[in-house]
Amino acid sequence: MPLQTTTPEIRPDNYKFLQEHVYNQSGIVLEGDKHYLFESRLAPIVRQLGLETINDLCALMAKTRGPDLGRQVVEAMTTNETYFFRDPAHYDAIRHVLLPRLRGERSSNKKLSFWSAASSTGQEAYSLAMGLLEDGFKDWNVQVLGTDFSSQVVERARLGVYRQIEVNRGLPAALMLKYFQRKGMEWQLTEDVRRMVRFDTIDLRKSMRTLGPFDLVFCRNVMIYFDAATKKSIMKEIHGTLFRGGWLMLGGAETAFGAEEWFEKTTVGTATVYVAK
Repeated sequence: MPLQTTTPEIRPDNYKFLQEHVYNQSGIVLEGDKHYLFESRLAPIVRQLGLETINDLCALMAKTRGPDLGRQVVEAMTTNETYFFRDPAHYDAIRHVLLPRLRGERSSNKKLSFWSAASSTGQEAYSLAMGLLEDGFKDWNVQVLGTDFSSQVVERARLGVYRQIEVNRGLPAALMLKYFQRKGMEWQLTEDVRRMVRFDTIDLRKSMRTLGPFDLVFCRNVMIYFDAATKKSIMKEIHGTLFRGGWLMLGGAETAFGAEEWFEKTTVGTATVYVAK
């Protein structure tokens, strides 16, 4: 009968080491019950380095203190779940309320600016761009910024190339045919969409004074990973990047609790919007 093998558990001291490392580098809070997450996310790095266990990886990190390996570990622990036109109520609110207002207010200079924070592999930022093209803003000066902590997903976003399963998630067939070209087994966004969007890496805990001003900021499904003090600091910084009356949209499980002095919560259709005071 073959022997059963199991992966050695992460030692408590190494678990604490990883928790502190990820928090110090990214602000992400990982509780004490996330062993499976560390094991699944860090296993590829362990194999790549020819190590046996995550405990060995921790020993190597402590020994080398090199920024590259430390960054690789943190990026592996970031969640990059996204898809095209996620949370349709948000896009409905933008299309039916925000864009008509901006069309009237900016008719003289025809300039709009949007930010997709925590943009992952780019579907959110590109969804905004496609929506703007569909709504007749092709001849406007429209800039969409997509940012993420992970340099790996930012590089993917810049390519604008997606697998079949990715274009099947949330993307209407009509838009896929209009704005994508087949590239082997994948789909490449057309140049008119890609040139509207630029991507960069950014740590949301840092100062954002050089960004903006924006008409809309998406910062969805990322605040849940930060502690209360970090959330409030990020909300204050985002407020500083928005035009007065600009919109902030958070994820469905997130609120702007603690940021009432900067934002007014309102409902547009079925979407929750935080309006910059």
